[in-house]
Amino acid sequence: MFDPRSFHISNKKLRKQVWIWFFLTTLLISVFLLSASKAHSMAGATAPIKKMLRVETNENRWISLGAGYRGTGLWTENPNSGNLNDGAYSNDNARLYLNGQFNQHFKFEVNTECFFCNNTASGENPKMSYNILDAIVKFEYNRYFNIWGGRMLAPTERGELSGPFFQATHDAFKTPFFSQDFSTKFGEGGAGRYGRDDGVTFWGNAEPGIIPGTLGYAVGVFRGLESSKTAGPNPGGTILTAARVTYNFLNPEKNPGYYTSSTYYGKAGDILALAFGMSYQKNGAGSFTNRSDFLGFTGDLLFEKVLPRNMGVTTLNAEYKQFYANYSTAAFSDRDCFCMFDGKSWTVTGLYMFPTKIGIGHFQPYGRFTSVQPNVSSNREEIETGLNYIIDGFNARISAYYQHGDLLMKGLNYAPGISGPTLDVFKISFQLQI
Repeated sequence: MFDPRSFHISNKKLRKQVWIWFFLTTLLISVFLLSASKAHSMAGATAPIKKMLRVETNENRWISLGAGYRGTGLWTENPNSGNLNDGAYSNDNARLYLNGQFNQHFKFEVNTECFFCNNTASGENPKMSYNILDAIVKFEYNRYFNIWGGRMLAPTERGELSGPFFQATHDAFKTPFFSQDFSTKFGEGGAGRYGRDDGVTFWGNAEPGIIPGTLGYAVGVFRGLESSKTAGPNPGGTILTAARVTYNFLNPEKNPGYYTSSTYYGKAGDILALAFGMSYQKNGAGSFTNRSDFLGFTGDLLFEKVLPRNMGVTTLNAEYKQFYANYSTAAFSDRDCFCMFDGKSWTVTGLYMFPTKIGIGHFQPYGRFTSVQPNVSSNREEIETGLNYIIDGFNARISAYYQHGDLLMKGLNYAPGISGPTLDVFKISFQLQI
């Protein structure tokens, strides 16, 4: 289990580097504060850009273009010396968004992404590529029943459906992935990429009336894990099903389709959303000779409260996962193994956004704990504490945070006997969208 005493930083050089990191973070935020007046004038100058990126022939026929970028500077503790390394920079995401509609009911969405954007050295696999992330044709009839088809997110957990750009924290993906995110490719040996797969999703929402609130649903059928006739656990070509049901007990969440957000910064009022999701594929895990079905369950909770008398906004995110992939441990030695997680995991995040605007944004401190407990491998845990500076919601945000645990070094390898040191990591991240 996690030992709080391990937080003591005894190495003098490490303590010095921590203070340097803190100073740089403070300096970075100070630059934004000192340039507040200039930023306000820039906001006025750039406001027409969004209008320029949208072309309308009428209110039901339009096309729009957008973009998003996320980056991180990180300093990781050297497990041998205990000192922080010299630092590195990560291109987390670089996306272009293209959305539009032909009429009231027929719409489309095409997004691109820089896949594995940091894998630029020779021999790295998978290689960096700039390619299609989403390609969706949409028939939206009414609030109760709609159909999306193409390459899209499978409806399972809030974390995936919020994507990287609509999370409450920058480094959000900590618990084990479902098939379409654990995979790194499409086609034989793959089950999708970045949470996407090819398929069709039915979604909608209604107000049952029995209990005050809004019930939302999404059910999808996807290609799932694909295998050849001689390699991989799914030579028969079974498909994957995924489903998610959400109940909003207070205000409804207003997002495109079945997408979600992990916070609304108080702009949606009080939110209490409880959701359950699942994914199943016969022969969806293991190898050709040591295969098993895959069944994954998840439950997540979002509670956001706008405090009275303008006292700020509190946000709580919680998630629990239980995955069943009962293939033999011998599969870990097979080259064709799609070695999905088998076990349970959970994570909880608490955030508080101060009501007073400082400079051009609001400060939002937070804390997070994650526990991953495989059935046949070693447990891994991480605690994170940080500070967000919210400039323009999800469109402009800076985050500085500290992580402590063994989750980074043990990673996604759930084989027996996996070990890894407990490390300290410091990160400064930002994201921009238009």
